[in-house]
Amino acid sequence: MGTLCPCKEESKNWDDTQNLYIEGDNLEVLKLLQKSYHGKIKMIYIDPPYNTGSDFVYPDDFSDSLENYKEITGQVDAEGRKVSTNSEANGRYHTDWLNMMYPRLRLARNLLTDDGVIFISIDDNEQGNLKKVCDEIFGETNFITSFIWAAGRKNDSKFASISHEYMLCYVKSLENLKANGVVWLEKKQGLDDIYTEFESLKSKYGSDYSKIQNDLRGWFKSLPDNHPAKNHSHYSCVDEKGIYFAADISWPGGGGPKYEVLHPITKKPVKIPNRGWVYTTPERMQEIIDSGKVHFGQDETSVPCIKSYLTEKEYAAPYSVFYKDGRASTKRLRGLMEADVFQNPKDEEVVQSLIEFTLTKDSIVLDFFSGSATTAHAVFLQNAKDEGNRRFILVQLPEATDEKDNAYKAGYKNICEIGKERIRRAGEKIKAEVEEQNAQLKIGEEPKKAPDIGFKDFKLDTSNLKKWQPDYDEFEQSLWDSVGNYVDGRSELDVVYEIMLKMGLDLTWPLETHTYGGKNVYTIGLGALMICLDDHITPDVAEGMVSLHKELAPETWKVVFKDNGFADDSAKVNTKEILKCAGLEEDAFTTV
Repeated sequence: MGTLCPCKEESKNWDDTQNLYIEGDNLEVLKLLQKSYHGKIKMIYIDPPYNTGSDFVYPDDFSDSLENYKEITGQVDAEGRKVSTNSEANGRYHTDWLNMMYPRLRLARNLLTDDGVIFISIDDNEQGNLKKVCDEIFGETNFITSFIWAAGRKNDSKFASISHEYMLCYVKSLENLKANGVVWLEKKQGLDDIYTEFESLKSKYGSDYSKIQNDLRGWFKSLPDNHPAKNHSHYSCVDEKGIYFAADISWPGGGGPKYEVLHPITKKPVKIPNRGWVYTTPERMQEIIDSGKVHFGQDETSVPCIKSYLTEKEYAAPYSVFYKDGRASTKRLRGLMEADVFQNPKDEEVVQSLIEFTLTKDSIVLDFFSGSATTAHAVFLQNAKDEGNRRFILVQLPEATDEKDNAYKAGYKNICEIGKERIRRAGEKIKAEVEEQNAQLKIGEEPKKAPDIGFKDFKLDTSNLKKWQPDYDEFEQSLWDSVGNYVDGRSELDVVYEIMLKMGLDLTWPLETHTYGGKNVYTIGLGALMICLDDHITPDVAEGMVSLHKELAPETWKVVFKDNGFADDSAKVNTKEILKCAGLEEDAFTTV
């Protein structure tokens, strides 16, 4: 079994952040996360390598052992990676790819909360096969839809221009969502463009709503048919309260009340709808008229309408088909990184919209094919938008970049280096934008909170704890070699985090170091776990732990020592007794 070794020097805001970036084969990493994050992930988004017959970094048998991982990532192989071509000619074209995906999805499901959701980007090559696999793992009844993302035309085919891809969407338990009244709502696309145009026209014409309305209608007509704002062109009326649609004011289904309503200008009774008024009494109708919510025609010959303001109808269930130009995200990433370092990155704004309509403000998002770290960028964007505290866990194989690629020439030797740098740059950019907004606040407005833009970096490796493999020709020496417990070159902090994983603790829990009797004591989770990995443990260490326990008063208490950290069995027993007298449970004392 492997472990995750902390890498502070490649992290950002290590002491404060709640985000994780993990470098390693995602199958092994998912296994390691099972205990600490079982049932804690609210949303998974993945964009796995599409089975196009191109090279991808997995061996033909997809064994994915730690030894293979080390070979792939250049820890053994001088080439820096092992590449296997999954060609259609090998007779296992679909099988190999699905064999790669199946165990990862099985493990991923365990991590979802009961109301959790997974989105999987995929193209036509494996969409049908992947759905069958997901039906088995997540259950057919938990399938929500296959979102279709129209990303723009590609003129590279003789028969059909493929301009879309899919996002399969499954939930952990549809019954749970229904029982808790969960509804997914997203802000309709194109609204921000409409509001921007409206504000521009207000600046131009002031309170002349007739001119604003006329120009707004002209603007709608000028938009291309695939522009998302075009879907809202029926919101073509304007007054001092904003943009609205003149909606039906009659009784649904017919048979509604019929009474006189006077036109505000002509003072004559207006035309009554055939189905009757939606409001049951003249008095209630007059209240609505007085509030300015009724849209009257030029005279009494037309039936009035109810004003349905765009700001009141901003949210709806997400459409299963949506348009987003796939070139835009590439352009934004190129600008952010100041180089063309990643081909076809997923759109952070699309992932942000998934986050917005599925997650509460304190949820965890997992992406175990994280690529250029689009998901981290999306989390930052949404947290900046609504001041949320969403966290991310990103996993990426440190696949070497090709020496001929722009990424390599720009200094990025593997994909993880690209992802981490994107997180740093995106975070700083968003932080600066929040600070700029706060600098322009009006009197009485509250400043926005900057999101957590850091991440803790971890690297997959073999266990820090030695597995005794005796050399029977040199038995005594191999026995003494094993007494050190830990693999050479590993730090105490490496071991501390391996212990946290084995105990099922969140890797972002606060960790502090205290010194008692000249020995380091690590406290995790405000004293819930105390670890001392020094040698020659004295009663001073145990008494210091007791004092710290009284000060922090955690609800639970566990203590871990190095197995050979005691001078003898007597010292170990004495330490244990001191802690037991202070309330430590018998099974809460552990050695490694």
